[in-house]
Amino acid sequence: MGALNSAGEIIVMNQKGCQLLNVTEEQAVGKNWFDCYLPRNISREIKNVFNQLMAGETEPVEYYENPVVTSDGKERIIAFHNTLLTDEKGIKGILFSGLDITERKKAEEEKAKMEAQLRQAQKMEAIGTLAGGIAHDFNNILGAIIGYSEMAIEALPPDSTVTRNLGEVLKAGFRAKDLVTQILAFSRQANIDPIYLRPASIIKEGVKLLRSSIPTTIDIHEDIDAKTGVILAAPTQIHQILMNLCTNAFHAMEEHGGTLLISLHEIELDPENSDIPPGAAGGTFARLTVHDSGTGIDPMIKNSIFDPYFTTKEAGKGTGMGLAIVHGIVKTCGGFIVCESVLGRGTTFKVFLPVVTQHGPDEVKILDCIPTGKERILFVDDEALIADMAKEILEKLGYTVTVRKSGPAALETFQNQPGKFDLVITDQTMPGMTGVELSRRMLQIRPDIPIILCTGYSSTASESAAKSLGVKEFVFKPISIRHMARLIRKVLETSS
Repeated sequence: MGALNSAGEIIVMNQKGCQLLNVTEEQAVGKNWFDCYLPRNISREIKNVFNQLMAGETEPVEYYENPVVTSDGKERIIAFHNTLLTDEKGIKGILFSGLDITERKKAEEEKAKMEAQLRQAQKMEAIGTLAGGIAHDFNNILGAIIGYSEMAIEALPPDSTVTRNLGEVLKAGFRAKDLVTQILAFSRQANIDPIYLRPASIIKEGVKLLRSSIPTTIDIHEDIDAKTGVILAAPTQIHQILMNLCTNAFHAMEEHGGTLLISLHEIELDPENSDIPPGAAGGTFARLTVHDSGTGIDPMIKNSIFDPYFTTKEAGKGTGMGLAIVHGIVKTCGGFIVCESVLGRGTTFKVFLPVVTQHGPDEVKILDCIPTGKERILFVDDEALIADMAKEILEKLGYTVTVRKSGPAALETFQNQPGKFDLVITDQTMPGMTGVELSRRMLQIRPDIPIILCTGYSSTASESAAKSLGVKEFVFKPISIRHMARLIRKVLETSS
């Protein structure tokens, strides 16, 4: 490839070396190799090693890999072989040959990256499977909490302390339900239907949760404008954005403590505004800001922080999916996210979500009334708590309810008197016979029987598969009284 004199100047460069560096031999000869053709971040160190080699203070290394810089500014990785040039007076320079291994190194790095991503994907699949396995039982517990709370609230004076306390229990139950939905949506990569909402109340509730989970060495300051406009998103998505950003902020301050600032304001952005990344439009946005006074982000990795599986956290502390999920949610909502960080001085994430002109309700309003009926319902669930609660609720709504706590028992009852029931409501995951199989068998006996299939989670049943059998509705548990009451009327009225 070429040779250097003892000063590090090029004395000869062959054709392959010239092609690699994108120069002619005349352009290369006389140039200092270390100053002109090595990256600045390593040139001084390698030049010092070369000088020690020329002085006889160190032994030559026969093989090593180093990047070089071509005349057009590109870096190539070269595998070098060195031979000392000597005469009777000592070392005169060095003869070196090199092989361009850039593509091979890229392929090796890509392979290692893909293997790491595969391992991480397998881990996330296992987490999703575990989440699905426990979700059914957990949703049954939540169903009982939500159902009995709603019944108790209906039976109490609206202005009593007990009613208010039970209202908080009910709110917590629905939040737990949303979190399970969030976990399952991630594990199934399912879509979550967006709604029109004001993000302030969700952010405030998230901050309350953070206060109980973040150590006192970290001060939390909030500046949340309740008048921030309506956006189109799923509540669990907003909660997930906040939790992921604040978890990262907490880890950045975990060792020495610090300050976490969470703010939400509505702002107008001009397309020329420096906050807007290239290609993004201006307009009215809800801006969620999460700032920490932690360690900051290394500029070298800043462009990689939203990549799936990228993490700087030690094993067991991060999946590398948090910011990737946040970025995906924000993009889905039509917004964008900006990161500002200085090493040693903290990090600020700004999430911009477009404010929509079609306004939803300022508050989540309780429905004026719960629809009732007089039809006959066969309710099937292997959880005694859920079955007994459903019977009590549905009978209070005016229905005649028959409860069965297994698929075979329900099928036997239905076979004996198929005309006795106007509607079947069945759980999906039950020992002995699944809800899908029970529905199939019942529809063979009586094709016009309306069926509602309820599930906490199922890896085998899907809405399309259930409905292809003739099932009228497919819903995820836990289900509120009002939702179930309205769903029953919808199914019965469309089936009549």
